[in-house]
Amino acid sequence: MLALLAAVLFGASAPLVQKAGTHIGSWMTAALLYAGAAIAGWLLRSTTAQEAALQRQHWPRLLLMAFFGAVIGPAALAWGLQHTSGMSASLMLALEAVFTVALSSLFYREQIDRRVGLAILLLTSGGFLLVLDSTESGTPQVMGLLAVMGATMAWGIDNTLSRALADIDPGRVVLGKAALGAVCSFLIAMATGPSTFPWLDGFGLFLIGATGYGLSLRFYLLAQRTFGAARTGSVFGAAPFIGALIAFGLGERNLSVWLIGGGVLMMAGVILHMTEQHEHEHAHEAMEHEHAHTHDDGHHTHTHSPMPVGMHSHPHRHESMQHNHPHAPDLHHVHQH
Repeated sequence: MLALLAAVLFGASAPLVQKAGTHIGSWMTAALLYAGAAIAGWLLRSTTAQEAALQRQHWPRLLLMAFFGAVIGPAALAWGLQHTSGMSASLMLALEAVFTVALSSLFYREQIDRRVGLAILLLTSGGFLLVLDSTESGTPQVMGLLAVMGATMAWGIDNTLSRALADIDPGRVVLGKAALGAVCSFLIAMATGPSTFPWLDGFGLFLIGATGYGLSLRFYLLAQRTFGAARTGSVFGAAPFIGALIAFGLGERNLSVWLIGGGVLMMAGVILHMTEQHEHEHAHEAMEHEHAHTHDDGHHTHTHSPMPVGMHSHPHRHESMQHNHPHAPDLHHVHQH
């Protein structure tokens, strides 16, 4: 549900950014979106010991997340949205799941079974049909769609990097990433073109950033804790269809056989991911780490005096154990298959 909420908020943002950013440059659009996300992160940051704190060793990874996810990604999306249709661009965002799954498998060894592999094939095939559809509208449309594809690649890298920070206070992660991205994008915008923009449109982008990027990223990080980077990314693949429906509702009627076919293939891929089940007997090796947790999940058996109620965070140790239950490649299930 958290992954789906993240998808709804982000999916709705794409066609809205296209409308609000018509008279605003790509870099300034990125700066305004992540300024809103930074405010959302600041308002939602934890002020108690319920969440693990962001430490100095996390900042290099956070800088990379900001570069790919809060500078390159939104600027590429903003440029692409101004050069292609909102519906095609929204559907193309489904390729973010493809890059996320591929990178998660490469760097985290997250399992990709036949079902997930078929889903990735369907998503990729759908993206290919969207490119075919754009070729009928000329080079600008193709370039715009390729820019959106570049944004999905940047966000796939961002998603893979963020997996290691999924157990840190999500409010502070959002705040750090968004603030770095907003400042960097603003400086680039000031150096490369006019910095003025219609204030009403700018405020609209700020609000879109607070919900579609800030709040959405918070939900995404929380989902990654228990669902893994690859599967969170696949459920997040519902976002493009939400964006396409909103684009249709805003008056876009550029439907074609290629676009409909691509959308159907991508939807089938997302459904395959969302309905995946994974269960087998597995072993946990002893380990020590810190993250927010409760004592009713079958994995946190250490004791306190007195025993805390609800979510809390502190360094703790897991003893080795072996059991069988449904699971995803989260922090506690990184075993090989």
